[in-house]
Amino acid sequence: MSMSRRSAIASALAATAAIGGLGAAQQAGAASAPRRKSAFGPAASPVGDVVGKITVGYQGWFACIGDGAPINSWWHYSANGGQPPSPSNTTLVSWPETKEYSKTYRTAYPNLNSGQPATLFSSWDQQTVDTHFRWMQENGCDTAALQRFNPFGAEGPTRDGMAQKVRQAAEAHGRKFYIMYDVSGWTSMQSQIKDDWTSKMKAYTASGAYAKQNGKPVVCIWGFGFSDSGRPFEPAPCLDVVNWFKSQGCYVIGGVPTHWRTGTDDSRAGFSDVYHAFNMISPWMVGRISNVSQADQFARDLNGPDQADCDAHGIDYQPCVIPGDLQGRARAHGDLMWRQFYNLTGIGAQGFYISMFDEFNEGNQIAKTAETAADVPAGSGIFALDEDGTSCSSDYYLRLTNDGGRMLKGQLARTPNRPTQPRV
Repeated sequence: MSMSRRSAIASALAATAAIGGLGAAQQAGAASAPRRKSAFGPAASPVGDVVGKITVGYQGWFACIGDGAPINSWWHYSANGGQPPSPSNTTLVSWPETKEYSKTYRTAYPNLNSGQPATLFSSWDQQTVDTHFRWMQENGCDTAALQRFNPFGAEGPTRDGMAQKVRQAAEAHGRKFYIMYDVSGWTSMQSQIKDDWTSKMKAYTASGAYAKQNGKPVVCIWGFGFSDSGRPFEPAPCLDVVNWFKSQGCYVIGGVPTHWRTGTDDSRAGFSDVYHAFNMISPWMVGRISNVSQADQFARDLNGPDQADCDAHGIDYQPCVIPGDLQGRARAHGDLMWRQFYNLTGIGAQGFYISMFDEFNEGNQIAKTAETAADVPAGSGIFALDEDGTSCSSDYYLRLTNDGGRMLKGQLARTPNRPTQPRV
């Protein structure tokens, strides 16, 4: 079982807490973060499949026993994957809205409060992936970054199958996709990631749906430089991997620590050359902010200087936008997410990376989610989208992402006032 990216956030919690204690005058300062003269900045690449676009992180890592997936497990649903998820055997913190899936699987949770059975989707079903990519098409999500953890273990055949399913869905719905390698726990990463690209994943670049930037196939590597034990790599092998992908003709994105520029907190020291070797920088944000004031502070103290550093080194900047942890009651019915769109458009970011599309394990998903208590299992304690008293449609965060993308692209005037209504 791959480790959750949640494990990467602990080292930055102290910094986040300090941000929460800053005064109102400092928090307001984010509104005056440096703005750039052009929409995508002087150092930016031309608009392509990631620059000037909305990219969503796509896990595609849910499976159910009986769905035919090689892993034959309640993958990423249960702590014990051999048993169906239940209140005492679960990895879920949010509950998906399942009405549009043609096939779902019965869990060991009690019935929903509405009386309906508590069932879940499988990412292995092509109709599930097609449904997700249709939602992307309907809501302005241009590109999907398919997460690919170490494919040389037990998950490998299922990961391989998911790549084909994503390709099919992207082609059918006019979306782009690219491979996003996550090196968490991948001890033989330096050699195996090259083997995997050469022998398997490179073939997907022949698809018209495979994302290109500056005429080059896009690859992302997530996890270099993080200061936790799950990614213990030294700078030299990491730089070798980045330069190898560039030698293969790829446009390489770095999914890097929040504090990559300073080499502190969640970032190891000594990785500056690795970070600056990437074509695009995309710092991690999950677990870093939980309210609008913190979003403003990050815009001023991290995102603005990050953008300036990228400009100085000819690197594109793709900050991460989070809807907020639903179970942690951080979303403020869309205000947290919109504030990030507003702030990051103001500094001239080259694109947005939405984290994530289907991350029901950390509560940061934008995919359709249970609207009310009637739509979650009885007694589960799982919050629905109306947890703060504001009624939200199941697709609200998809629609919010659409409007944030329109603002990025200049199709909607930059405004601090969220134009998206929680319910239409």
